[in-house]
Formats: sequence, C-alpha cells, structure tokens
Amino acid sequence: MVKTTSALFSPITIRTVQFKNRIAVSPMCQYSSEDGFANDWHLVHLGSRAVGGAGLIFTEATAVSPEGRITPDDLGIWKDDHIPGLKRITQFIKQNGSVAGIQLAHAGRKASHQRPWDGGAAIAPTGERGWQTVAPSAIPFSESEPVPVALTAAGIEKVLTDFQVATQRALDAGFSVVEIHAAHGYLLHEFLSPLSNQRTDAYGGSFENRTRLLLEVVERVQTVWPRDLPMFVRISATDWTEGGWTADDSVKLADILKTKGVDVIDCSTGGNVPNAKIPSYPGYQVEFAERIKQETGMMTAAVGLITSVEQAEAILANSRADFVLLAREFLRDPYFPLHAAHVLKEDMPWPVQYERAKPRQ
Repeated sequence: MVKTTSALFSPITIRTVQFKNRIAVSPMCQYSSEDGFANDWHLVHLGSRAVGGAGLIFTEATAVSPEGRITPDDLGIWKDDHIPGLKRITQFIKQNGSVAGIQLAHAGRKASHQRPWDGGAAIAPTGERGWQTVAPSAIPFSESEPVPVALTAAGIEKVLTDFQVATQRALDAGFSVVEIHAAHGYLLHEFLSPLSNQRTDAYGGSFENRTRLLLEVVERVQTVWPRDLPMFVRISATDWTEGGWTADDSVKLADILKTKGVDVIDCSTGGNVPNAKIPSYPGYQVEFAERIKQETGMMTAAVGLITSVEQAEAILANSRADFVLLAREFLRDPYFPLHAAHVLKEDMPWPVQYERAKPRQ
C-alpha cells in the first residue's frame, strides 16, 4: 500500500470494495450508443479515465428501459444483449486498478430528446425516433414539450421491475458499485418534487408519498444487489425554485436512505424546472454534500464545478464530502488523478506503459 498524506489520495473501503483514492468520474452522457449498446467509444472514454488513475468510474446514465432514455442514442441495460459490451469495459477498468460503477436511470418526462449537438429538442411521440414519455403527472417539462402520460399502477410496477432486472444485468456485467439516479429532473426526481408530482394517490402529496417510489426502487435493487457491494443514490438536493424540493427535504431523505442501507448520497442540484435560477461558481453544490454529511452522518459525494487539485483536496480535507466527482474537468484531462498526485507530492503508481513519462518529485 502506497503511503499518502493527502485527503484526496486516502483510500477508503465501503463494504468489501476498496477505492484507491477519493476521485470519481461523474456520470456523463455520451449520446453515442445504437440501441443502447456500449461500443468502442465507451470503452476508450471510460477506460482512459481508469488509465488516468480515477478511484471510481461511473458510466453515463444507463437506461433501464428504452422509454427511459434521454435520447435515442443513450447507453442502455434493458436487455441481456447489452451485458457483453459493458463487461468488456468493467474488465478493463478493473485491470487498471479502478472500481467500475453504473448509474441506473429513467429519464421520465425528459426522455425522447435529440442529442445536444443535434439541437436537443424534444422529439414528439409521433416523430422519427421519438416515443411517448411518462411521468408522475401529465405535466410537461416546459410549455414547448409534449405532455407526458401519468404513470398508472401498472406503469409504476414496470419501472420497479425494470430497475430490478437492470441491477441483475449490472451485476452480471461486472460492476462493483450501483447508483440510482434520482436527480436532474428525471423520473425519480419528478416523483420527489411537488413541482412535477401532483398525484393524489399513494405516490403523491405528502413527503412520505413523494419519496415512496425512490424507496421502493432502492428495495427492489437490493433484492438483487449483494449486501457486500456499495450502493449510491444521486439526488438533486434542491430545485432552486420556490415550492419545489428543498435542502431540508434532502437531509430528511438522506436520513431515511441511511436506514435503508444506502452508503453514499451523491449530491447534485436542479434540473427539474427549465427556468430555475441556479448560482454558478466553483464548488457551488458542495454545501449540500457537506450539510447532509454533517447532519445525517451519511457519506456523501460532492460534484459541480470542481476543477482544481487544491479545490478538490480542500473539500475532502475539511470533511465536506467523502468523494469528489469530476465531470467536465475529466473531459479536459483524463489523467487528472495522475497530475493531482504530482501536485500533492503523492507517489501514485503510473501504468507501466506510461511510466517513462512520470514526473519525478
């Protein structure tokens, strides 16, 4: 074991999984799949971050059903045929000393969109490559988008089953961490927030009812996911909009998830309404990870404009979170952990193929 003095490179063990450092690759949609299949792009994209030294590498939001995709080009895990391509990736990640994580997702009313570089507009159910979206209530994300269909009891049961079966596939594909995506205005977040959930049945109204589906998804996932492997849940800690989901709600939810056996709350924000006024400055979401960690004792992951080594180190050194998740910075620099180790004077091993380029302290 390499000795470390920095918080960023302190190993951590959750259940039976050891992470060599606290740097994680945040889920980042690549919009590069055909029929949900992982391909060479995904192998190189995720594999290069393993070569770069990340402790934990998440796939992009991986759809548990075809209708759960954000775009027709999203990664998927709704059929067994998806397993081999994903397994190729997890094997490479593990061979390079990193932990492979998968984010299971359903986009809800924000599904059926074009890729960002094709304009990102919603695709009508009758449009080419489009489909009917679903949500807790028949409320579109914006006035210009198609109205989703409110999920029936049978529709909710299908969602639960889709998450459960996808979890078994994730296990078969070799993932060691599973994360349930309940953030960014996608289906599970839509149920949590009063802005998008106006149901009058057992899944709407009170806090208890609005959190019911997420808790049921957690329980279904746990019927398959081994107890010795970590489970994360990503939330949007606030809607940044009056009358929506709040930081207080997030603390309350985290307390419940802790009792349910969830290990880490991955703290993002926003995404559920189009015109939310979201402040944007370095580390603008870290306060939510810090608050949940302090008030509930849950491990948390911080994300959001974390771009420098010194910033990432300070977040962990000051016990504001247990992991830092980087997204765009990893797009700019797939080898961020290797470079961070040099800055922090940590003797982090480099891949032997790259050893001759390693800076000397």
